Amino acid sequence: MALRRIGDVLLQARVITADQLKDALSKQEKNERLGETLSRLEYATEMQILKALEDSTGVQRVSLSNFTIDENVLAIVDEEFCRRHVIIPLRIEGKNLMFATSDPLDFAVIEDLRVRTGYRPKPFSAPKNEIITQIEKYYGFTRTLEALGAKQSISKEEEFQDDEEDDTPMVKLVNQILTSAVFQRASDIHIDPLDDKVLIRYRVDGVLDVVKEFPIKIHNQMISRIKVMSGMDITETRVPQDGRIQTAIQQKNIDLRISTLPTVRGEKVVMRILDLSGSMNKITAIGLSAKEERLVRDMIDRPNGIVLVSGPTGSGKTTTLYACLNELNQPGVNIVTVEDPVEIKMTGVNQVQVHPEVELTFAKALRSILRQDPNIVMVGEIRDVETAEIAIRASLTGHLVLSTIHTNDAVKTVTRLLDMDIEPFLIASSLSGIISQRLVRCLCTECSVEEEASPSEVVMFKKYGMNIDKVKHARGCPSCNFKGFAGRIGIFEVLPITRNMQKLIAENANVIELSKQARNEGMMTILESGLLKVKQGITTLEEVLKVASDWE
Repeated sequence: MALRRIGDVLLQARVITADQLKDALSKQEKNERLGETLSRLEYATEMQILKALEDSTGVQRVSLSNFTIDENVLAIVDEEFCRRHVIIPLRIEGKNLMFATSDPLDFAVIEDLRVRTGYRPKPFSAPKNEIITQIEKYYGFTRTLEALGAKQSISKEEEFQDDEEDDTPMVKLVNQILTSAVFQRASDIHIDPLDDKVLIRYRVDGVLDVVKEFPIKIHNQMISRIKVMSGMDITETRVPQDGRIQTAIQQKNIDLRISTLPTVRGEKVVMRILDLSGSMNKITAIGLSAKEERLVRDMIDRPNGIVLVSGPTGSGKTTTLYACLNELNQPGVNIVTVEDPVEIKMTGVNQVQVHPEVELTFAKALRSILRQDPNIVMVGEIRDVETAEIAIRASLTGHLVLSTIHTNDAVKTVTRLLDMDIEPFLIASSLSGIISQRLVRCLCTECSVEEEASPSEVVMFKKYGMNIDKVKHARGCPSCNFKGFAGRIGIFEVLPITRNMQKLIAENANVIELSKQARNEGMMTILESGLLKVKQGITTLEEVLKVASDWE
């Protein structure tokens, strides 16, 4: 019955013809679904079938590549049932069991799920290969833990038997954690030991969430495996250590920066994930407004001077630098960078990796670079006085220098350089401009809802000379993993160093005087940049206020 219904749906949607349906039914193999037969005969693609089902039945499609499945729901439906019917449970909402299937009209499976679980099954459609990948990924963790002999019922007091047979499952477990993190676009992996369990947390779009819980029994072996992979001393557990892993995951070249920290419950590990095969952003794609983009282009079009990108760790500074380099990268220009680490390899750019263990520091590399006849120099970060002085000297001798610095806003970047004991007149004559930035999460375009602005929102916008009637809010759907947000975008504070600003800097003016001059010249603060993004329906006021303060 379900097969004929799918056929009728596809006929009605004009995806297939009556003759194709008749032929497919005659050639359908045992235990083969009609959709699979049509795909095999190339009468319709899987995506055409899913789209027709969505249009006719209202069953939503879900992108499993962006979806984090609730771990608790996996215990409700066993792996064998999922493999047999090519389904995977997603999450439970109230009395509804949400699951993904390539055949949402297979009512026998829906009824079987209802009887097995006691919940009301709610189907979502997804390609068959995506479902199989997710079954392997999520149920694979369970099989690996069983191979380790580490089930949740094992108590903390039981000692883990470290023998060679357990090595393979542990290697597999760590690899699954890394693969899952890359799959979910995580920027960091946190391994946190508690009294009775180990938490695995991923930071996705700036938000840290618990994705796995393992028994404390396997913690020491897991940390030892990570230390072996990253070249650390596995016998030393009392002091912090740093390591590095370069590997390929899902056809992506990945650089993992590993940091261990001894705590009272055991060693905590944080792994920073750098995608070395990451795509290059353009200046037009990082979130600048038209005015901000024009100012940034004016800064980097100059033949000399320093352009600094400021902000806290993880605010997208390096992405902005690469976007600028991408614009400047021409055959007639010699660009040399010194970075730690080299995050994205750029064709036509000479990139130098810092190696402190052989005394190749930012300052030492920068000195050598200046003897390589560069037009443009990019320094990954100005960390000390020596690097700052060499960068300023380079800009004063006809080079364009791009770099990052850790400060809270654009104006405070000037005072940070003064704190490094750089002479005010050198800062004034070398600095071309400062870009301060933060990252905010973008609302999901599939499910965000527009509502009347609250009185407090109206007051906030009026304070900065903006009128607003409606704002968008997060809701949550399968496309965004029910978070209401997908991806991040920058909000900026762009400060060009004009003649008046140069004069104030040379006179060693304080932060208040510099801020007043910047505002008089029309500089938009990070908060105002964020409010514009809210007005455009890109993000929410709550997201902006997390990273930008109402300081006026």
